[in-house]
Parts: sequence; C-alpha cells; structure tokens
Amino acid sequence: MPAANCVERRSRFSYKGPDSQAYRYRQNNRDVRRGGRVVLPRVLTGRLGSAAAPLAVAIAMVAFSGCGSVSSAVKPESSAIEPREGGNGDGATEVKVAQAETPRDKGEPGEPPADDEDYDPWEKFNEKVFEFNRQADRFVLKPVAKVYSVILPEPFEVMIGNGFDNMAFVPRMVNSLLQGKFGGAGREVSRFLINSTLGIGGLFDAAKYYGIEKSREDFGQTLGFWGVTPGPYLIVPFLEPMTVRDGVGRGVDALMNPLSYVGPIPFIWTGVALKLGEIVNDRALNLDLFQGFEESVVDLYSAVRHGYLRRREQLIKE
Repeated sequence: MPAANCVERRSRFSYKGPDSQAYRYRQNNRDVRRGGRVVLPRVLTGRLGSAAAPLAVAIAMVAFSGCGSVSSAVKPESSAIEPREGGNGDGATEVKVAQAETPRDKGEPGEPPADDEDYDPWEKFNEKVFEFNRQADRFVLKPVAKVYSVILPEPFEVMIGNGFDNMAFVPRMVNSLLQGKFGGAGREVSRFLINSTLGIGGLFDAAKYYGIEKSREDFGQTLGFWGVTPGPYLIVPFLEPMTVRDGVGRGVDALMNPLSYVGPIPFIWTGVALKLGEIVNDRALNLDLFQGFEESVVDLYSAVRHGYLRRREQLIKE
C-alpha cells in the first residue's frame, strides 16, 4: 500500500497526490450535470470540514438576524407542530404532528438529494444543538414562562402577543408584494390600520371580526418563490430550525421589522428586552401545547426536521 494512503487512514486528512486513491478515482469533469442541475464536487478535508461549514453559517445567521429574528426561540418542536384556531371560534387549539418518514436511498456521496428527501448533511452537529435547545427550553424558558403566566393572566398575554404581531406587519406586507400576492399585501395594510385604531394600538385583533386574516409570508418563502433552493437543514443555539435559505430570509425579515429599530443605538438593550418579552410571552401562551409530543414519536429530531421541511414546501406552493 502506498505511504500516502496510510497517512490518509491514520490522520483522516486527504492526500491528493498522483498515487492516492482520491486522485485515481477523481471525476474527469469538474462540473457534472444531473437532473438539469450543475453539481460541483465538494471536498471536505479531515474532520474540520463537517463542523466548519455549519459553524460558519450559524455565525452568519446570528450576525444578520440580530435580536429581531430570535422570535419564539428555544422551541425546537414548534416547527413540527402547527397550532391553529379551531373552526368553532372558541379558541380551541388543533395540533398537527408531522411524523418522520423512513429515509430513502440517498444515492452517491456528493449528489444533491431527491426533492422528497430531507437534506441534512450536518446532522451530527444539528442533533447536538437540537438537544441543547430542548434542555434550554426545559430548564430555563419554560420555568420562566410558568412564573410569567402566574403573574400575568392569559387575556393580557393574548393582548401583548397581538401587539407584537401588529408591529411586525411590515415583513409580511413586503414579502407578499415581492411574491406578487397583492391581495395579501392589501390585507396586511388593512389589518394594521384596523387593529391600530379599533384594536387600540393592536392589543385586540379587531380585523378578524371583518374576516381579514393575516398572511404568512416571509423572505425565506420569497426566495423559494424565486427559485432559490433551500440548502442544508440547520439548527443553531436559541433559534428555531431552519434551512440556509430560511436563515438568510430571517435576517432580511429582521431588518424590515420595526421592533429592530426601537430606540437609538445607545439604547439597543430596549429592543433586546422587547424581543425577550415576546419570546417569554409566546412560550407562556403555549405551555401545554407540546405536552406528550415527545412520547408520540420514536425519533423526535427526525420528526421535527421532516415536519419543518414539508411545511415550508407547502407554504411556498400556496
């Protein structure tokens, strides 16, 4: 066996000389077309390759998002469970749980996965961060939310949540326009005007009594509407699950959110305090929503990942 191959096995770093296996089995063309797409060969050198990429993306997401995109943080299960109001108008909550599917054949290494597969090349990194977020929610956020619920009655929590939602109408309106959904943009403007006046500054959702429902558009969906692929699935500390595309979208939405510009630069902590208040208030409103979810699935991480990716696909198609 050539000495170069021995070095590769012992150090886990790749040697690309003429006598190495990687050189002998290299592809003739650097660009390979599969399914109408150009696939660029990727080379990961040693163990650093698998960890450096998600870490770099995580740093970029946090830098662009700032405090404005930490909405509903440390709730890893929220992406696989979609609460929605009951049809009888009594506020009853219906929970949709997305179960994980059996992984299918992923083909050759380095190939993009098929559209019906969950693209998660950073799975080991994501699983560790996912567990960290779960424990942070269990031992920090949820206890704080319980104390918050004891101090503040639920009707006041709903009013506060309505106020935060009313101020965040700008990203929904802009993204509706960018996707050509002018009706959705009009609804957002109408909701803001009605809730800001009849709803007393947005504390009450008066627009719903006129049948004006809010849109659910964000810049991640806009990028998908424009044909941008989602990229790898990613979980970073204190943020909800995302893809690289949705992470960029959250950063752009944060720049459009008026809450990101509360107070001048010396009082930036005012905006941080408002965002933390929104997170705690949202968690207090959903204390019992996820009870028993972990016992209902075999693989919680896969269920959350699959539910999130399928739901994002559906939102883009709507």
